[in-house]
Amino acid sequence: HGDTAKAERQAFVNEGGCMTGPAKIVVRYQNGSMLKGYAQDFSPGAQYFHVKAEGAKTSAPLTRVVMQELKAVFFVRDFVGNGSYKEGKSFVPGKPLSGRKVEVAFQDGEVLVGTTTGYDPTRPGFFLFPADDRSNNVRMYIVAKAVKSVRFL
Repeated sequence: HGDTAKAERQAFVNEGGCMTGPAKIVVRYQNGSMLKGYAQDFSPGAQYFHVKAEGAKTSAPLTRVVMQELKAVFFVRDFVGNGSYKEGKSFVPGKPLSGRKVEVAFQDGEVLVGTTTGYDPTRPGFFLFPADDRSNNVRMYIVAKAVKSVRFL
């Protein structure tokens, strides 16, 4: 188990996941609920991490987030996003990519398209970088348990 956690942490760093400070995130649970805030100690190999809710007072307690209850963790540019923007599901022709192109279909029917360098079906999750450069999502940590299928493009 220790080797798996170590491999997960290394994949996190390799995929740009090194956190130098609290990261803006939107946590989406498998039950459909959502939490916006700042990740305090996110690590893909961990069973849980803590979030300081958006707008919470400095003294407010952190929310404990259990990884296996999640659909995905979205590392975002801002919490508001652009509700009228329709995120593209295709890649810019000729633009260099890091990783393999992939389509991820969730149990709830949502489909995301992006690239990944660390997909391994035996791991509890993987990072996905959106195909659309203008996406509000910088990267997403996808929890494998919430995924229906992964298709390489």
